[in-house]
Order: sequence, then structure tokens, then C-alpha cells
Amino acid sequence: MNNPTESSGNNRRTPWWLKGKTPDYRFSLANERTFLAWIRTALAFLAGAIAIDQFADRLGSPLFRVGLAVALATVAALLGLMAYRRWAANELAMRTDASLPATPMLLALAVFISAIALAVIAMMLLS
Repeated sequence: MNNPTESSGNNRRTPWWLKGKTPDYRFSLANERTFLAWIRTALAFLAGAIAIDQFADRLGSPLFRVGLAVALATVAALLGLMAYRRWAANELAMRTDASLPATPMLLALAVFISAIALAVIAMMLLS
């Protein structure tokens, strides 16, 4: 009988956490800290969405506030999901001695934050 941690022809049926070899725990913990940082960022976006919706009644029109709050909440949800995908992909790469996967999240997040900041600045100047 094959060891479930070894790569075999049943690669598709083996869960990713059983593939390859267990990585050094320090790298797994570092990967987990990165995951938690992404989750904190998602929570900050969600808190910002709630704050804008509930407390920023002088910031632009109601349509602008709702749009901004929905955009922040949507990105918060996406970041939460992408954080898990990134964590799992990094764990799998470490288990199978593969290169860590690249992510478009960093550029997308930077562009989104810049766009939101510019929109808020414009609304503050126009108010």
C-alpha cells in the first residue's frame, strides 16, 4: 500500500495537505502570519465600509457613500477568499518543493486603495 504523503498517480484525489512532505514549521507559521495579515486588511476594509455607511453623512452624496461602502465591503470579501487561496497555494508549494506562486493581489490592492483614496479626496474637495 502506498504512503498517502507520497506523490502517486492519484494526485487528483489526494488532498493538498497530504501531498509532498511536511514543511519546516517556521515557514508554515510565517505563511499563517501572512494569511492573518491579509485577513486583518480585509477586516479593515469592512470596518471602513461600515463606518462610511453609518457615520460619514457629510462625505459626498448618498449614492457616492453607498457605492464606496459597497466597493470596500466587496473587496473585503474578495480579500478574505484570496487570502485562503494564497495560503493554501503557498503551503502546497512548500510541501512539494515548488516555487512559491506569484499573485496579482498586491497590484490589484494597491490600485484599489489608490483609486479609493483619490475618490475620497475629490469628494472632500468638492463638498
